Amino acid sequence: MSGPVSMELSPPPSGLEAEHGTLFTTDSLLFLHELISTFNEEVDEVLRLRVSRKTHLDLSGELPSFLKSTTHIRRDPAWRVLPVPPRLQRRHVDIGDLAPCDTQRFIKALLSPAQGIQVDFDDGNCPTYHNQIRGLHNVLKAVHNQFPDAPHISQAPVLMLRPRAWNMVEHNMMVEGRELPAPLFDFGLLMFHCGSTLFENNSGPFFYLSKVESFMEARLWNKIFVWTQQKLGLPLGCIKATVLIENVLAAFEMEEILYELRDHSAGLNCGIWDYSASFVNKFGHRQAFLLPDRSKYVNMEKRFLRSYMDLLVQTCHRRGALATGGMAAPLLPPGALSDSHSRVLAAVTRLKLLEIKAGVDGFMVYDLGLIEPMQKLFKLHTEGDNQLHQFRNDVTVTPDDLLSMPAGGVTLNGLKYNIAVGVLFINAWLAGNGHFFYRGQVEDSATAEISRSQVWQWIRHQTRLEDDSRVVSRRLVTDLTNKVMMELSARCPSASAKQKLNTAADMFLEVVLKRDFPEFITTYLNQDHTFLCSQSCGQVEALDEDTHRSKL
Repeated sequence: MSGPVSMELSPPPSGLEAEHGTLFTTDSLLFLHELISTFNEEVDEVLRLRVSRKTHLDLSGELPSFLKSTTHIRRDPAWRVLPVPPRLQRRHVDIGDLAPCDTQRFIKALLSPAQGIQVDFDDGNCPTYHNQIRGLHNVLKAVHNQFPDAPHISQAPVLMLRPRAWNMVEHNMMVEGRELPAPLFDFGLLMFHCGSTLFENNSGPFFYLSKVESFMEARLWNKIFVWTQQKLGLPLGCIKATVLIENVLAAFEMEEILYELRDHSAGLNCGIWDYSASFVNKFGHRQAFLLPDRSKYVNMEKRFLRSYMDLLVQTCHRRGALATGGMAAPLLPPGALSDSHSRVLAAVTRLKLLEIKAGVDGFMVYDLGLIEPMQKLFKLHTEGDNQLHQFRNDVTVTPDDLLSMPAGGVTLNGLKYNIAVGVLFINAWLAGNGHFFYRGQVEDSATAEISRSQVWQWIRHQTRLEDDSRVVSRRLVTDLTNKVMMELSARCPSASAKQKLNTAADMFLEVVLKRDFPEFITTYLNQDHTFLCSQSCGQVEALDEDTHRSKL
């Protein structure tokens, strides 16, 4: 059918009219339209494949294993990923969870001694329209050297751009009558406005890919990279991406994921909480996969997590790819000479030293004060730019290793902690924030994911508390949520803040009491009427009046 290009765009968020106009030019919209039209159906296919695999696992009762159909890839010793550019070869410490809509923190990060910045539109970011436009425009400003006090992009920490994951949609644009896959919205605008400049300055374009579950999803990303490079006149292979292995199914396909992205790979990343939550996501209804209290019994020293990290390092290094560890979430207390500061630094040092000794080439911190101590730790315990020479031939990891649940039970404190983190995360989202601080550390969607997953699973299996043998039931969780609310609401500065917190508690209970497990808390919230209305009444009214118009 001929006629105008079928594209609709919401009007700009209040106060961001100029930024919106800079991002959404006629040419950028045409590029986005073509990108989305080209790959929309394949995105649907990989999402249907996720559902199909989950259904097969549920109906068959089978467990994942290394794929027979790809044995030839794993057994072929010859293939390697292409070497990464010089700026990626030494990235000992990146800043994590940096939502680029936070302009002040973004500029501080650009001025920091970190080697890289995880520019996060995913776990640490709340995807309101305002945050997306502000964040995308801030990246554009950084890349084009428009922040007056920040270093030139070629001298700043390298930007590792993290678009949203496949489970998210962008509500503020429609192409051919459908909302967009959010990662294509983020990736498309970042590449259109920044890709060439980053390449010309030997500083990218580099990406993190979140929540990839299979080599088929890696294959799709590779196709997107090839198409984009050709469309923008960039050399093939200039895009490099680190895949976050955040799902237990992906842990069985790490070699295949690297193989699919071998011309575009910057390696693989391992983290603790999204990965642990994926066990509940995929097998949470099975008693054998009851995950004990994370506060007391789940850490990177446990067999299932240690095996996952060891296998990731071994897989990456034997293929010439970089392996990176997770983010240190603790915040350093003020006063470098205080006992509390020393305790936190010692705890972070101990856990990060385990990762260094496992062979990782780098990891992330949230607190900028941890950058230099962790860089010194790397310098003290490693030689050279990275640890690619550590092949970890001492490691043999079996499916049993990857699927062995740690021993342990459920504590009252652990249950209350999970409730508090879940409620506070939803509360943060209702305020337009993607992360928050609680008990001395940063919490984001990954910790919210494991928190609400554990509460759902403990209710589902009527688990007993270690403390007093009470059963974790709907009544107990509701009562404890009310108690946690009394503690939290004492900090609320106003009646409206208290009301928002009450709404968050109601939404949390909805999520953990569902008959079937909601796959991602971010997907659930991103489709929730309360969250969508909380973004901007003005924007909702404008949409109701059908005042949004295509710019094409």
